[in-house]
Amino acid sequence: MSTTVKDKIVVITGAAAGIGQAAAVSFAQQGAKVVATDMNAEGLQETASIIAKEGGDILTVVHDVSQEDQWIEVFKQTEEKFGGVDVLVNNAGIYIISPVTEITLETWNKLMAINVTGVFLGAKHAIPYLEKRGGGSIINLSSIAALRGTAGHALYGASKGAVRTMTKDLAAECASRNIRVNSVHPSYVRTAMADYAEKTFGRSAEELGKANVPLGRMAEPADITNMVLFLAAEESSFLTGSEYIVDGGQTQITGV
Repeated sequence: MSTTVKDKIVVITGAAAGIGQAAAVSFAQQGAKVVATDMNAEGLQETASIIAKEGGDILTVVHDVSQEDQWIEVFKQTEEKFGGVDVLVNNAGIYIISPVTEITLETWNKLMAINVTGVFLGAKHAIPYLEKRGGGSIINLSSIAALRGTAGHALYGASKGAVRTMTKDLAAECASRNIRVNSVHPSYVRTAMADYAEKTFGRSAEELGKANVPLGRMAEPADITNMVLFLAAEESSFLTGSEYIVDGGQTQITGV
């Protein structure tokens, strides 16, 4: 993996576990300065401990991505500690599988507030900081649920579809400021979301992977974080407004 993220200042939401934690650790291992945010204070401490043991530089902030005042505080603390922001990884999200007729308005609004409003607020408040640094990268975690229809996914798929299109709109708006915006679209990843899917469908991760993925397995967090690192690095400096599917061929190869 390239080390061109060395010394970059990276804000990662949802960093207490799963993809977010794996990304925080990977960035730190590559020499980046990491700001890890999440509502789970205990999980954030675990992330910080992993990075600190390896000599990495990390700031943790307990943070609800749906709250604008908390975003303002995150970037304020980041600038005070590290001097600015180079990369934002909008990773925080929640996952609900449910028939549309059983989704309450309260549940709809809660998921949209985190999965969509959180991305909007992150970009809104990151852009001025990125611009001050001469540009940067925003990486939005979407999903293959934004690319195809699946029963029980009207709510989650709608949120990730919004992230997909918002990414392209932001890329168009920010290109003249040398700010790149791209989206990453994973399939199921071996995280708590996959555990939830296992219980919902009554099938193990191994069974779901073999049944749905041409490569025959479920993704690991590192499969996704490798793409996130690339989109933050200088090697991807000519890439913006694009979507990167990391799904083992699930959405692009027929016969599975």
